[in-house]
Amino acid sequence: MSRIDDIAIIDAHHHLWDLDHLNYPSLSGPPRTDFFLGDNTPIRRNYLPEDYRKDSAKHNVIGTVHCEAECHRDFQVQESEWIMAMSARYGFPNAIVGHAWLDRDNSEEILAKQAAIPLMRGIRSKPVTASSKETMTPGAAGTMQDDRWLEGFALLEKYDLSWDLRVPTWHLEEAAEVARAFPGTRINLNHTGFPWDRSPAGLDMWRRGMHALAACPNVVTKISCLCLLDGPWLLEDNRPIVLETIDIFGVDRCMFASNYPVDGLRASYDMIYDSFKTIVAGFPRADQEKLFSGNAAAFYRIDL
Repeated sequence: MSRIDDIAIIDAHHHLWDLDHLNYPSLSGPPRTDFFLGDNTPIRRNYLPEDYRKDSAKHNVIGTVHCEAECHRDFQVQESEWIMAMSARYGFPNAIVGHAWLDRDNSEEILAKQAAIPLMRGIRSKPVTASSKETMTPGAAGTMQDDRWLEGFALLEKYDLSWDLRVPTWHLEEAAEVARAFPGTRINLNHTGFPWDRSPAGLDMWRRGMHALAACPNVVTKISCLCLLDGPWLLEDNRPIVLETIDIFGVDRCMFASNYPVDGLRASYDMIYDSFKTIVAGFPRADQEKLFSGNAAAFYRIDL
């Protein structure tokens, strides 16, 4: 078994925020009752590069990808500019996934501004989704079937921006339809497709969606946020999800990510990455390197 304690890591998805500098509605105001991991009070504090370095200190993190952190949408470009300033000061993040709505009058204006930021690599723009499979309304405004949303989505390829896809499991097959319709747009499925429901029926739905997306050669996935809506983050619960995801997408199309500090609501940074290392300890070294750094570097065009 190869030793991977010191394997180089590019964390493919994390967040930073300065609540004194920019407005993050989900991290201020009254306690949220709709957050998917419950009470987010523990992360309602500044999370800066120094904090990330402290949390990840045990690991050989050589680069990171910052994903938009739901900054107030009036300041979506300013958030990206602030991340650029943090990178200049600390040497990371090394790639940025910003935000732009795809169905607004100013969508192209915002996309152009984001694309002009040197480290910008992609956009995470969440389509309108349903709270359950039973309440889905395909074609409604802002959904992945909305013509206006699709017109905005088409602009991603124009500006050489990838799409970070974040939808609940019951929307994965719809997302695959978008991926097939836009084969020139690179797509990165966030958070392992959210396998929240670990019942046989829930996992069957997750598998259908994952296979549908994996059939699209322009789609890759981040193995991250293996958090359950209720309950702890456990290695033995998450091991089969990690291995099946790699089996579905292939080792060349998966990358590990912390989703810190959000996943800190369920697990420490060490627990997450120690678990990843344990799960793939028997993989060939070349495959481990792809999962921990190589695939993220290639997808997000990180030159270290």
